[in-house]
Amino acid sequence: MHLRCLASRLLIVTPGVTISDLLLPIVAPRDLPDLLLSRGQHVFTSEDATALLGSGDGAVRKGLERLAAAHQIVSPSRGLYVVVPPEYRSWATVPASHFIDAMMRVLRRRYYVALLSAAEVHGAAHHAPQVFQVMVDRPVADRDLGRTRLRFFTGRHVPEVDAETHNTPTGTMRVAAPELTAVDLVDNFAAAGGIDNAATVLSELELTDPDQLAAYARTRDRATARRLGWLLDLVESDLDLASLHEIAAPDQGTPSDLRPGASRRGRTDPTWNVRVNTSVQPDR
Repeated sequence: MHLRCLASRLLIVTPGVTISDLLLPIVAPRDLPDLLLSRGQHVFTSEDATALLGSGDGAVRKGLERLAAAHQIVSPSRGLYVVVPPEYRSWATVPASHFIDAMMRVLRRRYYVALLSAAEVHGAAHHAPQVFQVMVDRPVADRDLGRTRLRFFTGRHVPEVDAETHNTPTGTMRVAAPELTAVDLVDNFAAAGGIDNAATVLSELELTDPDQLAAYARTRDRATARRLGWLLDLVESDLDLASLHEIAAPDQGTPSDLRPGASRRGRTDPTWNVRVNTSVQPDR
């Protein structure tokens, strides 16, 4: 493969790498992981491997299979490989934060780290999440890579919202801001570990921008804004909720159930026009 062609492919998954950085010698498969790590390269494609190993497709495939069996590389998506540093080889994988940005670029998806995984980044997960949760603009299949378990949620709102850029050990990843995280948690109680856990995380999130919170809530239905307002009142948030209250429009329409799908019996809270059809017990 021509070196400039190789460079263009590597640049898809490794921002900041220059063509001169990619002038690597032909190497044996067993030496590939350590060579890439020595040059700060953490991800590569099957085309990259073919060029770097200087072999045919069959030999390259077998070489990559041996590296995967030795827990030196892992493949989170077709044609994409991640080098497993020595400190993670007992895992046979690496944390999702090490490759999620490269994976989403290869899959051509807009994304952000979401829900409990975003809350953990912001120091508000309460308990470490068992899966790595990602919001995407188009469907992506869930996958388990040893200890690393990825769960994807499709949201039509993804192209409409901005996400924060956070540093990772291998680059950067896009993460929902605390206000966006709050909206997502209330919009998907099941993924949040239930309404009690959602309330717990809301009590720990540092929410500082009421207008941004309302803007994110506007990308969902009115019921989500109402539930969010009610729960923030429950956990005694210090945030000014006037903008969110306007989005919730509690003076319009019928009451929204606090817990969708539960019994429709319960008192109606007039502040948010929420039918309190379940008890909520945040863990404080």
